[in-house]
Amino acid sequence: MVTKVLSLILVVAVAWVTCAELPERPQLDLDEWWGPEGAKCKANTTIWPFQIKFTTEMIKDLKNRLQNNRAVTPPLSGTGFNYGFNQLQIEPWVKYWTDKYDFKQREKFLNKFPQYQTNIQGLNIHFIWVKPHVPAGVTCVPLLMMHGWPGSVREFYEAIPLLTTPTDGIVFELVVPSLPGYGFSESATRPGLGAAQMAVILRNLMYRLGHEQYVVQGGDWGATIGSAMATMFPEAVFGLHSNMLMELSNTAEIQALLVGVSASTQSLQAPLAPPSTAIVQETGYLHQYATKPDTVGAMLSNCPIGLLALFLEKFSTWTNLENRNLEDGGLSKKFTKEQLLDNIMIYWVSNSITTSLRIYAESLSTSYRMLGIDTFPCTAPVWKCEAQYEQTFFQPSNLKKYPYLIKTSKLETGGHFLALELAKPFAQDVFKAVKAFIKFHEDEAGRCEL
Repeated sequence: MVTKVLSLILVVAVAWVTCAELPERPQLDLDEWWGPEGAKCKANTTIWPFQIKFTTEMIKDLKNRLQNNRAVTPPLSGTGFNYGFNQLQIEPWVKYWTDKYDFKQREKFLNKFPQYQTNIQGLNIHFIWVKPHVPAGVTCVPLLMMHGWPGSVREFYEAIPLLTTPTDGIVFELVVPSLPGYGFSESATRPGLGAAQMAVILRNLMYRLGHEQYVVQGGDWGATIGSAMATMFPEAVFGLHSNMLMELSNTAEIQALLVGVSASTQSLQAPLAPPSTAIVQETGYLHQYATKPDTVGAMLSNCPIGLLALFLEKFSTWTNLENRNLEDGGLSKKFTKEQLLDNIMIYWVSNSITTSLRIYAESLSTSYRMLGIDTFPCTAPVWKCEAQYEQTFFQPSNLKKYPYLIKTSKLETGGHFLALELAKPFAQDVFKAVKAFIKFHEDEAGRCEL
């Protein structure tokens, strides 16, 4: 095991050597086309309403797939979620999904906020767009909020009403897109659509909606895309709020990797290893997705039970590593069954599991790393929100690309899916960050433009 891990470090190090000669700050093509070639001259640049639909045929097909399955393989005694999703938990979840999940009521819930699509660079991009009532004396701030994997726009439903309610003289106009290839946003027809390229698409989305300057918020891949936006378009990004702030530079990555390896070699068989060990124990999925995403997608796109097991395992462990020791994964401690199944339904209805995984392959490829996005400073002001149980953690010394890191706010609880788990603390932190961004710009220029 140790030998394999050290071999992985060697492979990564060699890849970095090949990327040592970095080009100038990347200037990506703002009009790069990701859709079908024959559709270039027919692109519809209007904005049209969109609604999620759970058709009778889809519901019937899903229930048939859920009910016609093999008996599960009994788990090893006392393993909880340490071997992955506890097989004994499948039957109750399948029964609830089949018999108690109110498809029509949940469809109505998922359509509670205004949703739209528009074609950006050949792809129909789906987004929630909520314009608040703005009383006199209140500043309305455009806010782009981005999810990651295996999340979706569903992560933000509880936070949206809080963010569109005026607080301390600020209220937000929210744009919450499905990332390209996720949910109801189309996927690229050719390779190369990584996080930075998605940053261009979402910059163009905000521009089409009339916003030349705005605040960006993101976690997981949304954090990576948000960082790329703030790095490439600092004149547009008024501030970046991130609940998973990272720097994917050579030095930062190798230090984080070595910390995880060091911990894991000391306690390979521990039932609950230190959090730093998670980088080794909990990232096997990442290597698979980064190399063969379509194989995993083929297994899951036709198997709702497999999709459920994969997603719920991540929502369990990434919320708190200690959940691995619980028979039910601790899922009911932080989430309702409706919340978790809503998120899975977005992937199932749109058949987007395969395309959602490709961001790993595109953003971890050699060609993408050659862009060197994180070797350049981010000159926009940044606010880092650090949840207690977030596994992906970079020390301040490994965040040198953010010279204007205003503050790191530390929550005494919370995990990876922060907006879904703790909507109120999440929203409060965003308000605090934006007030700090406004002050930052006032101090820098003597005036605030937004």
